[in-house]
Amino acid sequence: MHKDKDSVRKIAIVGGGTAGWMTAAALAKLFKHSDCQIQLIESEQIGTIGVGEATLPHLRFFNQRLGIDEPEFMKAVNATYKLGIEFVDWGQVGDAYIHPFGDFGSPINGIPFHQYWMQAQQQGGSAPIGDYSLPVEMCKANKFSFPAQDQSLLSTYSFAYHIDAGLYAKYLRGYSEALGLVRHEGKVIKVNQNSASGFIESVDIDSGLNVEADLFIDCSGFRGLLIEQTLETGYQHWNHWLPCDRAIAIACESTSEPLPYTRATADTAGWRWRIPLQHRVGNGHVYCSDFISDDDALEKLVAGLDGKPLADPNFLRFNTGRRKKMWNKNVVAIGLSAGFLEPLESTGIHLIQLGIMKLMEFFPNRQIDSAYSDEFNRVMKMEIERVKDFLVLHYNATERNDSEFWQYVGNMNLPDDLQHKMDLFKTTGHVVKYQEGLFLEPSWVAVYLGQRVQPTNIDARVSRYSETQIESVLSRFKLKIDHAVSQMPSHLEALNNLGDPSNDGWKKTSMNLYGH
Repeated sequence: MHKDKDSVRKIAIVGGGTAGWMTAAALAKLFKHSDCQIQLIESEQIGTIGVGEATLPHLRFFNQRLGIDEPEFMKAVNATYKLGIEFVDWGQVGDAYIHPFGDFGSPINGIPFHQYWMQAQQQGGSAPIGDYSLPVEMCKANKFSFPAQDQSLLSTYSFAYHIDAGLYAKYLRGYSEALGLVRHEGKVIKVNQNSASGFIESVDIDSGLNVEADLFIDCSGFRGLLIEQTLETGYQHWNHWLPCDRAIAIACESTSEPLPYTRATADTAGWRWRIPLQHRVGNGHVYCSDFISDDDALEKLVAGLDGKPLADPNFLRFNTGRRKKMWNKNVVAIGLSAGFLEPLESTGIHLIQLGIMKLMEFFPNRQIDSAYSDEFNRVMKMEIERVKDFLVLHYNATERNDSEFWQYVGNMNLPDDLQHKMDLFKTTGHVVKYQEGLFLEPSWVAVYLGQRVQPTNIDARVSRYSETQIESVLSRFKLKIDHAVSQMPSHLEALNNLGDPSNDGWKKTSMNLYGH
């Protein structure tokens, strides 16, 4: 980071919500001992989306970087633990599988565990693949325990949270302001650009204040006030691959103990989410307006609620895709202003976090040299497109044809990279591996096998093992999992023990994301 006269001295964040306050907190922490001035502009008259309540394990790392106390955070945002996502009715109506934050089995002689499992399946034996995943079995038993840092079975998974996103933004606002960040209430009514470079020099807000900055962070949501309305950066649409364009969100009363996983239930023209918090359940219906009306979508959502609705439904419209540049001139777009992928795999807050971390990694000088923005854009483009491919997989890997929606997604042309990944797995059972990208091998295995994608062939090295040898290894592993789960406290017990000095597992856990 530059600390000379060419350093960035003023940063302005336009927009609050989860994206704005996560950015504010990270930058306030980063520049705590510098003379860099950070300001955030938001209007309480402009509502935030606030439906992203399910997270990925990476948020733990973000909070740790900020020095946030986990029990305090969880109490402040009414959080529950999350070990994965259950997908219901995706391969066929009646199917259910869990995409866990952890491994399936463990490699044997360098060969992925799922290859042995597939061999056992072909021979007519073996339990479902989820029976060989510790976090899947924890979900099914409604148990929770912190992962270990050793090389044991208890180190093969991670966890995330279900949170109240509005409360999280509020919590981070307090954190940021305590570090000296200045918040301005008001709407931006004018954006002032340099006539020669096109860089933004300042913004006027309706309170009469003019806010100058060297670097602007656009957290204005779908509007893209700076990145799009001002700089006209352009947007790449992915509606043909991810056709859902609307969502309805509504909270309801809890009627049972909170489960340690999110649920995504496929419906006739999209899918419905269920996210259990300590004090309520978050629900939503993501759907394609070409195949169902808003009224019918709402009726389906309300019919599936656990308990009494706690508020009026919130109707949202969106276009999946990304900005052609997420960093243009001296504007960096974070959150919905950078792009939108529907919340099927809880990636919204993760992509906010990723943008923040990459901005810190490529933090510019005052001249905003294009070398920084070019690399930021390259990495963010790759990351979001790999997430996009993984989401498209869920829709295309299906045997459903019971509605026009499922007939469309099941037969659509795929992105080239995804087509290659699917062709390789269908032929060989191998998962394409890469170093950068959110979802690694266990995630792809979960969806492929959970949605009935059966390879034609199995790794030839597995054939040297007899049916008896493979079944023996699988049985021993399953017994170890069953024993481990039987010793764990319930999810509710773990929540009730938040902040208990004797329950200090949260201090000992490492990131160990997705078992890697």
